[in-house]
Amino acid sequence: MKALAVIPARGGSKRIPRKNIRNFHGKPIIAWSIEATRASGCFDDIIVSTDDAEIAEVARAHGASTPFLRPAELADDFADTRSVIRHAQRWYLDQDINVDAVCCIYATAPFVQADDLRAAHDVLVNERCAYVLPITEYGFPIQRAVRLRDGNRLQMLYPDQFGTRSQDLEKTFHDAGQFYWGFPESWASDTPIFGADSVGLPIPSWRVQDIDTVDDWRRAELAFALLQAGADNND
Repeated sequence: MKALAVIPARGGSKRIPRKNIRNFHGKPIIAWSIEATRASGCFDDIIVSTDDAEIAEVARAHGASTPFLRPAELADDFADTRSVIRHAQRWYLDQDINVDAVCCIYATAPFVQADDLRAAHDVLVNERCAYVLPITEYGFPIQRAVRLRDGNRLQMLYPDQFGTRSQDLEKTFHDAGQFYWGFPESWASDTPIFGADSVGLPIPSWRVQDIDTVDDWRRAELAFALLQAGADNND
């Protein structure tokens, strides 16, 4: 099976400028994703899809390839992940290269682990599902969620669950925001990533951090430092 890793990394990040190559614990943050992807041993090709020459140079320096520059229409604020992966797939088809499985790995996912990439790949191959992605449990029951109305008045989203004990509520999960394994036909079609033909790979919440804002970035740095310290103490 020829497996392709695609790491999307556009140059126009707004909330954290140059986010994809900003220094994170001693190296550009994209380097952590590239290194985990390489360490997994799952992939025949690891490419970075970018519109930015500097990002491309950094990606190559850390072991990924950049066989093309992403077109501008796929690098604005409205470009979605599926379109970026489809573009990469089409490029390979245009080169007469068949790809059997494609994994989208985010550039700002320093907590992604090679073991998780391997485990998800095995699930994809063995179960022949559309997608496999890491998920993590919500830290608080979403059935107790409230919204704010005028004057900060509270309204429960699920008022019928007010009297239910926390331990009796159904566990709920969310996307860990690290990677998505899928078959080419899944990416090329309208098959939803969060759908009935997708399989979740549960991972602990302390290995999950979405990085969209400066506050997210700082929280990720602190959590990463603790994880690194723990790993050093176990050596």
